[in-house]
Amino acid sequence: MLIGDNMTLYISDEIIQKVKEDSDIVNIVSEYVNLKKSGSNYVGLCPFHSEKTPSFTVSETKQYYHCFGCGEGGDIVSFIMKKENLEFLDAVKFLADKLGIEIEDKAVNFNDKEDKSEIYEINKVSARYFRDNLYKNSFALEYLRKRNINAKTIRQFGLGFSLNSWDNLYRYLSQKGYSDNAIEKAGLIGKKSGNNGYYDKFRNRIIFPIIDTKSRVIGFGGRVLDDSHPKYLNSQDTIAFNKGNHLYGLNLLNKHSNRKRILLVEGYMDVISLYAKGINYSVASLGTALTDRQCKLIKRYGEEVYICYDSDLAGINAALRAIDLMLKVDVNPRIISLPKGMDPDDYINQKGLIEFEKQLNNSLNYMDFKINIIREKYDLEKLEEKVNFTKEIANLIKGLKSPIEQDVYIDKISDKTGISKEAIEKEIRGKFYKKKELYKKDIIKENIKPIKTILPTAYLKAEMDIIRLSITDKDYYEIIADRLKFRDFESNECRMIYELIGKMYANEENIDEKVLFVKTLEIPNLDKETVNNIFKNTLNYQPSNINRIIDDLINTILVSKLLNKRKELIVKIEELEKIKRNSDEESLLLRLCLELTALNKEINLIN
Repeated sequence: MLIGDNMTLYISDEIIQKVKEDSDIVNIVSEYVNLKKSGSNYVGLCPFHSEKTPSFTVSETKQYYHCFGCGEGGDIVSFIMKKENLEFLDAVKFLADKLGIEIEDKAVNFNDKEDKSEIYEINKVSARYFRDNLYKNSFALEYLRKRNINAKTIRQFGLGFSLNSWDNLYRYLSQKGYSDNAIEKAGLIGKKSGNNGYYDKFRNRIIFPIIDTKSRVIGFGGRVLDDSHPKYLNSQDTIAFNKGNHLYGLNLLNKHSNRKRILLVEGYMDVISLYAKGINYSVASLGTALTDRQCKLIKRYGEEVYICYDSDLAGINAALRAIDLMLKVDVNPRIISLPKGMDPDDYINQKGLIEFEKQLNNSLNYMDFKINIIREKYDLEKLEEKVNFTKEIANLIKGLKSPIEQDVYIDKISDKTGISKEAIEKEIRGKFYKKKELYKKDIIKENIKPIKTILPTAYLKAEMDIIRLSITDKDYYEIIADRLKFRDFESNECRMIYELIGKMYANEENIDEKVLFVKTLEIPNLDKETVNNIFKNTLNYQPSNINRIIDDLINTILVSKLLNKRKELIVKIEELEKIKRNSDEESLLLRLCLELTALNKEINLIN
């Protein structure tokens, strides 16, 4: 609806983007479709055509849906448009109401939109001007050459150079017919003191054009060629550019990466150096601390998220802050810890791609990274510091949502400190701590031996819980059997019981625990005490959370199996690296390294 010659009702691009980013597509689509977890995605019967076999898939990481039956697909806005029969803006408003985001119909001046378009144009012209300057300046080109930035990479990133002059760019743009007001709005010039003319904000710097995913130049970064300060200079926020809403390098990642991985680094040169060496999935924040909006972008564009900041104190603190921000948007990042005094730019130029890939494969999950940082603060040889260390880690473990994850880290800290797992759990639970019941069923009372007071490791507990769930409900077993085969169990006893349960269900038998127990005891070479413990195992899960619990348990079992395989591979690789190798052994080493890379990727996907 028009209000005046230059006015209309309008929802800003920023609000639309916020609505999209804050919408959880799985939760919202679940209001219309019964979704079930399948690997990293969710599946269900398509709401847009009739079908008996589910072909409708929702990706939580990509925030996208697609039906392989009818071809329908899109983001959450397009889903609501089609399902609720709404126009685009009405669908945005519908979602905003659901999310509690206020949208006020407001009058927007068309002149503002024209200003924005002019800024894009001025930035584009300026980027070409900076580029031409670079090719005319041998000193700047030599600087990039020494940083191992070749001509191809210069072109891909549109790198340029600002002359050591107070007003060269200003005069160039003025000659092109752009007004002082427009150039100033673009953030490229500032007023001299006393309002006596204008000066260029970027002078004698390598220029990094900041390009959005629509290929528009929205701002610039600049780096000095020497040790003068400020080292980096960034465009101010304009009506066309908000630093907290964009990521440097995202435009190239969107075009060239398979989007399986996304690597967050600190600076422009990190992104460029990594890209030049073959890492085409890195991005950087733009001269400001990481924001919630940037974390949501990272979640949208990458399935596996890695953080690789500088290894100094500032970099470590920034990584810790980034972890907490990402956890808020349900991203579990992995952390690459480079040697002291190195940043990604230094490391990949000095060590090369293969060594960087090793760092990637040896990355830590965020909990292990945090534990390592906390560990450096304490001398565990001193009793008081050991206690304080354990208390701090216990508080960290308390924040984990998954009871399985908590068990894993309770085990780890107990092993590291020698403090009992029971004591650590008491510290975590506080007044809500309850001693675990060790006995439950009378059906095997005559066979009971004293149960070891040491709690089973997390993966064994997960296997035992899976057995208990499979016995409890055939529906649970069918969900489990879709992802878990009997050979995936590490415990021989759990493996045999699980296989026996499967055969009984296949023969349409109802599971009677007494019968199952007797049949299990008839299997030769099983440890009777372990069998007793499996059948006495108790469950404390809420039925409402059962699907998530089953998923967590299966992931724990699968990861444990893969981790054991990884240990074996690493031993073989280390043995080969110690010897003088012939060509066959070199070939074997390469094959094992490739296997290790694939294995690490598989582990990261499950986690």
